[in-house]
Amino acid sequence: MVQLSGKDRAEFVGRMFDRISGRYDFLNTVMTGGRHYSWRAKAVELLEAKESGVALDVATGTGDFAFDLLNKSSVTKVVGVDFAGEMLNTGVRKAYDRGLGSKFIPNIGDAHKLPYKDDSFICATVGFGARNFIDLPGAMSELVRVIKPGSKVVVLEIVRPAGLIISKIFLFYFRKVTPYIGGLLAGDKEAYTYLPESVQSFMTASDLADVMADTGLGEISVNRVALGTVAIISGKKPD
Repeated sequence: MVQLSGKDRAEFVGRMFDRISGRYDFLNTVMTGGRHYSWRAKAVELLEAKESGVALDVATGTGDFAFDLLNKSSVTKVVGVDFAGEMLNTGVRKAYDRGLGSKFIPNIGDAHKLPYKDDSFICATVGFGARNFIDLPGAMSELVRVIKPGSKVVVLEIVRPAGLIISKIFLFYFRKVTPYIGGLLAGDKEAYTYLPESVQSFMTASDLADVMADTGLGEISVNRVALGTVAIISGKKPD
């Protein structure tokens, strides 16, 4: 699973998310105790657009981050990009159920090669998708490229906690409990075995903030929630 690399890993992850698309929202709520709603709301609060326009949500999945973005008066539409077609289809159905069908623009695409012009969007977000990028610095550079000067990128992600005790508790939960819950409630233990493996091999919040800074973002803000196991990191593209 995480031992795979490049195209093989991308294809594995895409198939995995397609399989669990129908249960993804439910499992996300169960495993976070419903806290993912407040985390996204906090992430959206960090976005301060200087003008109205279209936002970009990469790794949009079933669309929840995109729908929260549409609550902002400055966001007229959201382009949601994902490489898992069934996840995106679920997002489209949810958009129409919410009366947002004309404001949610779904695109199957690759975060590493975004098919958009420079300086196109008033902001960009990534929710629980950064750790699945094959080339994180490359994907982050693409996000910076396509947002307008003075706009922000906000990343919401599960990260490796820095504290020794919390880290051990966190990894125990993900290694032992998460696959069991995933197998029981989603019928896909393999997918929910990938989750703890992907987190274990990922970065701390500080590491992720450094990557974002290296792509040219400034005014980096790091907010840790869930005892430091989840980070909300924002950065601003220079004017």
